[in-house]
Amino acid sequence: MEPNVIIVGAGPAGTRCAQILVSQGIRPILIDENSRDGGQIYRRQPPGFKRSYNELYGTEADKALALHRSFDTLRTQIDYRPDTQVWGISDNALQTQCSGVQQSVPFDKLILCTGATDRLMPVKGWNLAGTYSLGGAQIALKAQAVSIGHKVVFMGSGPLLYLVAAQYVKAGAEVAAVLDTSPMTLRLAALPKMLARPGVMLTGMRLMLSLKQAGVALHMGIKPREILGDALNGVSGVAFSDSNGKAQRVDCDALALGYHLRPETQLADLAHCQFEFEAATRQWVLSLDQNYRTSTLNVYAAGDGARVQGADAAEAAGRLVAATVLHDIGRPLSDAFIAQQQSALATLERFRLGLAQAFPWPSQQAADLPDDAIVCRCEAISAGELRGVVRQKGACEANRAKAFSRVGMGRCQGRYCAQAGAEIIALAAEVPVEQVGRLRGQAPVRPLTIALQSEPAVENAT
Repeated sequence: MEPNVIIVGAGPAGTRCAQILVSQGIRPILIDENSRDGGQIYRRQPPGFKRSYNELYGTEADKALALHRSFDTLRTQIDYRPDTQVWGISDNALQTQCSGVQQSVPFDKLILCTGATDRLMPVKGWNLAGTYSLGGAQIALKAQAVSIGHKVVFMGSGPLLYLVAAQYVKAGAEVAAVLDTSPMTLRLAALPKMLARPGVMLTGMRLMLSLKQAGVALHMGIKPREILGDALNGVSGVAFSDSNGKAQRVDCDALALGYHLRPETQLADLAHCQFEFEAATRQWVLSLDQNYRTSTLNVYAAGDGARVQGADAAEAAGRLVAATVLHDIGRPLSDAFIAQQQSALATLERFRLGLAQAFPWPSQQAADLPDDAIVCRCEAISAGELRGVVRQKGACEANRAKAFSRVGMGRCQGRYCAQAGAEIIALAAEVPVEQVGRLRGQAPVRPLTIALQSEPAVENAT
């Protein structure tokens, strides 16, 4: 009997993982919540859209095309299940739903290639209509071919900030400004690590140059103050202090916000995988061995859901985790193949740490957040309310603070507020942020319809 191997996620990691497994006679189940393959970075446009790869992916067009062609070749050799949401894990089976129908899908080996989500630090006014995450703004452009507004500001830090802004300019949208909280001095300090990938660093510099040539105002080392507007009309501008401390304002009707990315780990949490605190990025990440095994037997992770290293690393990690699974079922690949992937990932890891140094998570902004600023947009919980449960009830641990305040209980399950909330709790309790811990995942990890229907367990067709 062939083992039931399930891959969750059809992005770069999931596609390359499936490719290696298929080459060795394994027909995996590939589950993806999107309608088409490619993940977020190489998201394919809907059928009928005619934009070219260069228009859609810019400098990454060749890589996107190569990945899509690989998937098209694989399509008939795998059990591909698009538009399928994994909402829980129990008894070595995934709980999924597609079009309102629930299925339990058993597995022998589970490979989580779940990707990443925007990492967000609240700003007063970020709950106004017209405020998007960087990823949300990118989806609107790629999947719907629309801009999030007539005049858009991009604020935050990290390479994605400049990439999405440049994509908007290329698509013909008006970009009013790019506001980066990271100063140039940090990038210079991180240069030795970032030189691990000089080509990527050069691409980033070209993106910045293209924005300047398009007349986009670039501000570095800024401090966000407030997203301006009102409940009726939404965003009207953004107030910030520039690198010299001078108060500035940029008018806009939409704003995209983001500080690099955070791994999507809810399913790993449900699989009882262990986590560890990573000081370089001030967040909890999966505990993995060098070949991408988690602490839970028969559960593996690769791509940005394991470590946010980018698309190239996700492809290498996808190949490596496939080799690990094959080794564990008695079909090992060559040592040379494994060493090649590990070597590539070591270089990419050095670059990742350079990015973390150059574009740090702005933890200090949590201290400046006024009490009336919303932290949890789903439940409309303010920074003052969260600080109150720490000081008045002694809720110095993330899940205890959640129980008292409802932070993280909304539709997003804490994806967008948990890390900023932890920083606020740590400051109020005067403890290190790692001591606050992390919110525990629970099923369903995505909202489900109450009309969900059930079908019997489905195994991999052979």
